[in-house]
Amino acid sequence: MIAKLAWKNLWFKPLNTVLSLVLLTASVAIISLLILLQEQFEKQFSSNIDGVDLVLGAQGSPLQLILSSVYQVDAPTGNIDYKEAEVWMKHPFVDTAIPLAFGDNYRGFKIVGTTPDYIKKYTATISEGKVFEKNFEVVIGSEIAKKLNIKLGDKFFGTHGDAEEGHVHEEYAYVVVGIASPTGKVIDNLILCTVESVWEMHSGHDHGGEAHSEDENPPHGEEGHIHVEGDEHDHEHVHDENCNHDHDHEVSENPAHGEEGHVHEEGDEHDHEHDEAKEITAVLVKFKNKMGIISWPRMIAQNTKMQAALPAIEINRLFSLFGIGLQALQYLAYGIMLISGISIFIALYNRLKERKYEFALLRVSGASRIQMLGLVLFESLLLCVVGFFFGTLFGRLALVMISSTTDKQFKMAFNPMTIIWEKEGILFLVTIFVGVLAAVIPAVKAYRLNISKTLANA
Repeated sequence: MIAKLAWKNLWFKPLNTVLSLVLLTASVAIISLLILLQEQFEKQFSSNIDGVDLVLGAQGSPLQLILSSVYQVDAPTGNIDYKEAEVWMKHPFVDTAIPLAFGDNYRGFKIVGTTPDYIKKYTATISEGKVFEKNFEVVIGSEIAKKLNIKLGDKFFGTHGDAEEGHVHEEYAYVVVGIASPTGKVIDNLILCTVESVWEMHSGHDHGGEAHSEDENPPHGEEGHIHVEGDEHDHEHVHDENCNHDHDHEVSENPAHGEEGHVHEEGDEHDHEHDEAKEITAVLVKFKNKMGIISWPRMIAQNTKMQAALPAIEINRLFSLFGIGLQALQYLAYGIMLISGISIFIALYNRLKERKYEFALLRVSGASRIQMLGLVLFESLLLCVVGFFFGTLFGRLALVMISSTTDKQFKMAFNPMTIIWEKEGILFLVTIFVGVLAAVIPAVKAYRLNISKTLANA
């Protein structure tokens, strides 16, 4: 009876009710959205950083290095020499060192040259197929397989750079040999192959169109140069007539990939494609001895052209910057909620003044003081519950729209169906408290209503 009467009283003046409901819904929607965003954002960033104590990369912004190498959401700071990085990768302090080589994408999804350790780092397994072993064999993330409907055995060509509209590398086709299991981490949106695949793909792009004049698809390690007069090198073999220089140690350092370590004589137009290709973008390092976290950033900055960035420090800094904006929005949302509470109070107070004769008749008809008090409180609480329901609903709809944008641009999605019980429970209690607070004065006046005096003045 009280619930039915309260609902009808709410719509006695629908404009006032709608205004209060809109304000309350807006405030709850903003706070609910911020709770979901902050919780999932921090969870995703924290989970992706597990097992990475330090990132080795080109000099520049440390935060940019972390975002590009760990989270794949920014442009790399540049490339580093593989030989120089390898010295640090083999350091006794290092437990695991995972090289990363970027350069291409397929329909907006990054192709990353790395090792099978990268898959283990994200606790992923191969749900179908096998791990890449040969050059141009790839393992694709679960989200890519789902979004692009890619299956085992499919072939595709990579596009240079990060943009989908870049130059398509038609020299070599990637072959899908494995599909990774879903993890909810960055690996779900990556295409993984060997580092050598990236090197070979980009080994002949600076020839000005001459790289493939002899052989459109030179095998791994061979170079398709046009020989000019005076060039006595036999490019079919590493050991030739001119390999008797005093530089044999240069050949032995990198016997793989057909790299030639001799000094070129005048007239020799052989360039250094493979030397330039021996670059990687970054290295994800996990230490055995945590002393490396303290000493390496300074040592690397002083002794190399690289930088060592600490993910924990940079992400904490990002969270602090991100948190300032979230906190400001939360204050705004609670301000809107306070205004909605004032609006509810005014509506209830005016409604009581305008309908005091009806309340008096209810008392005459047998309604008790407690029932009058409960009626006013119930009106306010009913409004708050409806506002909370619509607020959480609109908050999740907003998250769906944000998630579609972030997924398209940064390959980072948010789940609108997640329920943060503790924080959203507190939000519900705050909403109810605002409703009770707004109804206290009108409810007390209804409780104290003088029946005889009210009816005498009717």
